[in-house]
Amino acid sequence: MATGLKKGLTSYGDAEFSLFLRKAFIKAMGLSDDALARPIVGIANTFSDFNACHGNVPKLVEAIKRGVMLAGGLPMEFPTISLHESFAYPTSMFLRNLMAMDTEEMLRAQPMDSVVLIGGCDKTIPAQMMAAASADVPAVFVPVGPMLVGHHRGETLGACTDCRRLWGEFRAGRIDAAEIEAINERLAPTPGTCMVMGTASTMACVVEIMGLALPYSATIPATHADRLRSAEASGRQAVKMATSGGPKPGELMTAAAFRNALVVMQAIGGSTNALIHLTAAAGRLGLPIDLDAVDALGREVPVLVDLKPSGRHYMEHFHWAGGVPRLMHELADFLDLDARTVEGRSLSDVLADVDTKDVQDVIRPRANPIHAGGSMAVLRGNLAPRGAILKQSAASPQLLQHEGRAIVFDSLEDLAARIDSPGLDVSADDVLVLRNAGPIGAPGMPEAGYLPIPKKLAAQGVKDMVRLSDARMSGTAFGTIVLHMTPEAALGGPLAMVRTGDLIRLDTNARRIDLLVGEAELELRQQAFERDGAPGAAPVPDRGYAALFHRSVLQADEGCDFDFLVPGRRSS
Repeated sequence: MATGLKKGLTSYGDAEFSLFLRKAFIKAMGLSDDALARPIVGIANTFSDFNACHGNVPKLVEAIKRGVMLAGGLPMEFPTISLHESFAYPTSMFLRNLMAMDTEEMLRAQPMDSVVLIGGCDKTIPAQMMAAASADVPAVFVPVGPMLVGHHRGETLGACTDCRRLWGEFRAGRIDAAEIEAINERLAPTPGTCMVMGTASTMACVVEIMGLALPYSATIPATHADRLRSAEASGRQAVKMATSGGPKPGELMTAAAFRNALVVMQAIGGSTNALIHLTAAAGRLGLPIDLDAVDALGREVPVLVDLKPSGRHYMEHFHWAGGVPRLMHELADFLDLDARTVEGRSLSDVLADVDTKDVQDVIRPRANPIHAGGSMAVLRGNLAPRGAILKQSAASPQLLQHEGRAIVFDSLEDLAARIDSPGLDVSADDVLVLRNAGPIGAPGMPEAGYLPIPKKLAAQGVKDMVRLSDARMSGTAFGTIVLHMTPEAALGGPLAMVRTGDLIRLDTNARRIDLLVGEAELELRQQAFERDGAPGAAPVPDRGYAALFHRSVLQADEGCDFDFLVPGRRSS
């Protein structure tokens, strides 16, 4: 098998000329024959001035290069798409597959014997996992790390659980404009990802437990020296993998590794988004994620990490408590400890090095969990025949069994126009319903599932209501919120049949979400949908990436990947 500069030669009809030309141009960078003869380690640089979460990437690249060169390799940095949640229109999820395609093709197109993938903000690590699974180049993941906490009037603050909570207080009139501006400057005080257990932190923990990243790399704060030392060690490891030819992602991303990821996702109170991303990455390898199996784990695996939004603490506290390896100690009998890591070791080898003597209260023992019932529940019923997700660890216990009147919003625009209207007929016992916010209907399945509490109810002190949609929700959010309802309304899913005033029943114990309307009436509504279409759904795009997305994106239960990127699936 070709390695180094000989790998993946450009087609000119003469392989020796291709190599000659490649060497001629790369020597324009000042590289010597000695440097060019070494194993090549690619470094995917995801820095962007639009991505504050990745603000430390230049320093990480420098440390990775140092590690590569200390181990005798040649580091080659290259750019890929960089996605930030707040700077991606219409939503970063709309662009995740584009980043995955970009990264996959760059791994194939450029000669590298291994690669270091630097990710952090929510969709970057998932896109890189999907790319790594498909390209199957030996890869080490380096998460950028969580930011440090902020402070305001004696209170610890963290983006973005506290930003949602405090924005709710502002909407309710309990915080004035001057104070919310002061808070705005203190919520994200350093580079790095959100310091709560949002999607970024969840996916960092996922790549660590799956053996794709070095131990402790998920939780080291972005600004700490240990983050740079971990990056340097990742560069060294990448050279070992370049020399030995593995392990490759396909050897590490096994069914057992994905199950380990699902166990940890439950135990950390992880983001519901992670389930979509794991499904997409597993789909690239022909490994289906069974929602019923996910729910079974949710009934068995307790939430042990006391972190917002399910608990009290922040990522830096999780790190100093021992991070993912210390959590493994509590979860050992749930995990497949024979699963391998990029270092060539097994998880049992990692576990053997764990120090459990430190006194800490962030990682709870199994006998004293944060939430005995696990983080996520998979709901079915006539509103979600292919499944829906509820993050029960972040929900209000009294709302987990609830029946209420539907208040329906046909689109994000409809929601924005009416949610704060004084004339909105709504009470705290009602169920807020948002539709046409799924992969196709929005498009891009935005994080709109965290519907705001209507302003007049917020002013009365209402902090939570049952809310449901075909959208996603930030992992940093809290509330009794049913998400990922599949199939989505824009495709004629049952959510499209709901009318304001209908009764909806949430029965978390029975794992059901049901519309209490007779079958005959539902059939009439289905016929009306087939005749009139979905009011509120985004128009069908006729060009560019948007058109590709519309005709190719799969539903949430299949990871929202493009059908033509999944083995065995093709566009019609």
